[in-house]
Amino acid sequence: MRKIVFVILLISVVLFSCDTTYHETIPYKKVDFTIYPNETMYWRLNTYGGHEYFTGGVAGIVVYRLDEWSFYAYDRACSLDWENPESWIWVHPNGIMLIDSLCGSTFNILDGSVITGPARWPLRQYYTRYDGYQLRVFS
Repeated sequence: MRKIVFVILLISVVLFSCDTTYHETIPYKKVDFTIYPNETMYWRLNTYGGHEYFTGGVAGIVVYRLDEWSFYAYDRACSLDWENPESWIWVHPNGIMLIDSLCGSTFNILDGSVITGPARWPLRQYYTRYDGYQLRVFS
């Protein structure tokens, strides 16, 4: 009898202690485009620490260049309020983090993780592949 009571109590605790502010992450959108970062139209990506904004994904895509071979690409939809069309992710003026224009959450530019909230989930990151000439961004 004690085991049954314990199991019922355990199930009750699990069911009723769930966070009611559960949020699904940014939805999946197929992304697949190629750019040539060395061309003058992408002059911001010609330097380390440079970034450029593109269309695609849920709310657009930001591409950041870390060094000669490393590029990072994130969806510009904030993980907190991705359904709000007024919420956009921007590269912070300090160049080392991303910031949501609406809620003020900040994210690490190297992995999309949350630095400060209210967002609790990381940004959606896309794959990048660079061969020294062309950069492919894809999901």
